[in-house]
Amino acid sequence: MICRQCGTEIADKALICYRCGTATTEAKYHPVALGRLSSRSTLVVTVLALALFVVFALYMGRVAGGDSSRLASYAAVAIAVIVVGLRAYARRRR
Repeated sequence: MICRQCGTEIADKALICYRCGTATTEAKYHPVALGRLSSRSTLVVTVLALALFVVFALYMGRVAGGDSSRLASYAAVAIAVIVVGLRAYARRRR
């Protein structure tokens, strides 16, 4: 058998060319192309996640009632906002 790509003589049972690495036959199964999320849907998911964090922090602040737990809930919201913001910024740079 002769390689389709480089013309090298290869064994009849070879799966790929030993010289250039080209497959000797077409693939039986082709991977399904996954669609990327649009920037709009990514933004919607990010805003919903942020809103969920805010609601949770406010709920925890009201349930606990103390100043220390309220401070902790605000700190958790601040960290969540920073993480979500950095994630959105990193995705836009790609």
